[in-house]
Amino acid sequence: EGEGRGGRSRARSIEYYRWADVTPELLARVAWAPIKNPKRTIEKLVRSYGGKACKLLDVCRDSLVFEHTWELEEGLKSILEDKDIQVVYAKDRLGEDYDAENKSSGYRDVLLNLRIITDETKRLGIAGHVVEIQLQLLQYAQIKKLGGGHKRYVAVRNANGQ
Repeated sequence: EGEGRGGRSRARSIEYYRWADVTPELLARVAWAPIKNPKRTIEKLVRSYGGKACKLLDVCRDSLVFEHTWELEEGLKSILEDKDIQVVYAKDRLGEDYDAENKSSGYRDVLLNLRIITDETKRLGIAGHVVEIQLQLLQYAQIKKLGGGHKRYVAVRNANGQ
């Protein structure tokens, strides 16, 4: 099973919990990802998508963190089999053929862009909205958050004009 991210960052530490063990008290501390920063949104639209807003699929995004590869595979299978989820794009950055060193400074995950289509999302008029979910292994999530991995990724991305 996947793990939820612990809420409060304490002196460069992040807590991870098995989702099955998350109590209402812990749920109140979960650090849900904020929407994409408007400055980065505009930068990405200009650099990567030629101003075409319909191509920007990660304004709303979050991560699911798994301790083991087999758990990540099970999580992915659950998403793919969910009748309320429509996957519109997938990128396997864990595969052997993915050039993580040159494309993402060594960072790896499985990225999904998806829609959640339920009676409620239809009623709210958001069934067509695409969100991004990153399925991460715990070791990569820790490097990304605490080991400077995201800063290295941003440096490579900016050097490549993305």
